[in-house]
Amino acid sequence: MTNAAASSTPQPTDLLIVPRWVIPMEPAGTVLEDHALAVDGGRISALLPLAEAEACFAPRERIDLPTHVLMPGLVNLHTHAAMALMRGYADDLPLMTWLQEKIWPAEAKHVSAEFVRDGTLLACAEMLRGGVTCFNDMYFYPEAAASAALELGMRAALGITVIEFPTGYAADAEDYLAKGLAARDALRDESLVSFCLAPHAPYTVADKTFERVATLAAQLDVPIHVHLHETRHEVEESVKQHGMRPIARLERLGLLDPRLIAVHAVHLNAEEIALLAEHGCHVAHCPTSNMKLASGIPPLAAMLAAGLSVGLGTDGAASNNRLDLFHEIRHAALLAKAESGDPTVVDAHAALRMATLDGAVALGLDERIGSLKPGKQADICAVSLDDLALQPCFDPASHLVYVTGREHVTHVWTDGQLRISNGVPAAFPQCELREIARLWHTRLRSSGNIRVRTA
Repeated sequence: MTNAAASSTPQPTDLLIVPRWVIPMEPAGTVLEDHALAVDGGRISALLPLAEAEACFAPRERIDLPTHVLMPGLVNLHTHAAMALMRGYADDLPLMTWLQEKIWPAEAKHVSAEFVRDGTLLACAEMLRGGVTCFNDMYFYPEAAASAALELGMRAALGITVIEFPTGYAADAEDYLAKGLAARDALRDESLVSFCLAPHAPYTVADKTFERVATLAAQLDVPIHVHLHETRHEVEESVKQHGMRPIARLERLGLLDPRLIAVHAVHLNAEEIALLAEHGCHVAHCPTSNMKLASGIPPLAAMLAAGLSVGLGTDGAASNNRLDLFHEIRHAALLAKAESGDPTVVDAHAALRMATLDGAVALGLDERIGSLKPGKQADICAVSLDDLALQPCFDPASHLVYVTGREHVTHVWTDGQLRISNGVPAAFPQCELREIARLWHTRLRSSGNIRVRTA
């Protein structure tokens, strides 16, 4: 009930959205019909039956979506947005070969503030078009990434990336931290921008640096975003070098707590699953990237049974090659069933929650986004179920997971502002994005390191 519902005079509101169905994520498992969502001042002010909404509100704009599902904007819990410029650059390789022989050399030559801004613009346009309203990034030059995200009106949790070796961005771990923290200070007033500490991985970060990250995370109350247990090789090398598996090492260094977002977490044993759950940690599950790099299939059903919080990420476009969270939702649900042998695990509502509210919880943003709850920011996605290939529809939640794709997203709002209208970005001409992609394609191709197959 809202104040408007108790008033006999309809209250002005910015927007009233009237879909066929609403899946609000809270309460869990809910599908509403004949309801409307009222938005005012960038926030959701009410979700109530249509007849009541029409009596309570006098909207300045009304959008009727009679064949659509309305749901929260999707949360991409792990990506490297600027690497959209490396889509298809080095495919069909194992992770460490891919990194050491292809990606890191290309980054050393090309990555700059300009590269990051341009790549993040391309990534944000792709993600918004697919219903993603918030992404958790791990890359260099966070101010350039923020500039791109803000230009397109997208919510970004930007990583303060930390590694031990020098790049064109920073000289050493302290330099990475100093530059990232300076970016955080410069952007502290941007409501669409938040920050995470992002030590790259146990195999690229020293104990001393991890301890510094843990201290900063506690002082600043920000998440820690780290690749963890992605491959068997990573785990085996940690045992050789440190005498323990990476999760045990992070526990010893004080990083296991509710701020931790463990990216990939493919190779976990039962004790490690229990340990992560006991400490309230989160997992960013990236099923498509895990499959493409042959990293493995994580024990998702066991994670969820232990009470471990799991969100979904795409990883970067260089290893996926799509920033498409609808793919991740479907792959997460199907792989969990195949891996566990149980067709009931990760049902449709659980898969959708992983892509929305669970991601928001991991980022500490669940008081603001992740569900269509009055008082939260109006980050919203509308998906049309009108396509002939989607007929018939018995359950819209099931359809969103097993039938629809990002091509069925028609409208996207962040902070109540329309970012995608009838499938078209509102803020940036697509021809300019294509020109940006062509420019960097030429530069990267001329570097001589690209993997090109010939007959």
